Amino acid sequence: MTDSVRHAENMARSEIAAVGKSLFNRGLTFGSTGNISVRLEDGGWLMTPTNVSMGELDPARLSRFDAKGNHVSGDAPTKEAVLHMAMYGQRQDAGAVVHLHSSHSVAVSMIEGIDPDDVLPPLTAYFVMRVGRMPLVPYWPPGDSQLARAVEKLAGKHHAVLLANHGPVVAGTTLANAQFATEELEETAKLFLMLRGMAIRPLTEQQVDDLRLRFDLK
Repeated sequence: MTDSVRHAENMARSEIAAVGKSLFNRGLTFGSTGNISVRLEDGGWLMTPTNVSMGELDPARLSRFDAKGNHVSGDAPTKEAVLHMAMYGQRQDAGAVVHLHSSHSVAVSMIEGIDPDDVLPPLTAYFVMRVGRMPLVPYWPPGDSQLARAVEKLAGKHHAVLLANHGPVVAGTTLANAQFATEELEETAKLFLMLRGMAIRPLTEQQVDDLRLRFDLK
């Protein structure tokens, strides 16, 4: 491993710990829930370990995977590593993945009759820009291979999906982008729940199309 590659990995370790602490301190994750991963320059990954609070991550003990997806060092990985691998396998542009059990997003995932192809309406421009259309993944137990396969089927067209009765999985070109998209999703879910029962005025189809064209959104 060259000095530059080693430095980049150390920076990624520090960033994962800092983002985890920020998410935990602001109540977006709790207990030992949620996980973060980052793709490394050598094709491997760093991931938060199992049964560890995101508010107390030790950069040196993060789970390290090689380019083939084998766990090679660090603490035992989360059982939800398969969700991250499903995203990376379908999205070559993904540099990081954030998975949370954030309360408002989970609440939306449990609403009866919600559109499984597009869970939230385009309430704001930034939701369209950072998240876009977000499908609902049917419920499977955490860590189940069927859940990973369900995510894999959608990941090629969607960088953000919502797991029924579980929470969001969001990929980004960088960890910052994945974090910001996850936070935008949680705030939009909060707005959606606040507005339940009211007549709302989401962005029109034309306004959404304009944003997609203006910012080259896929």
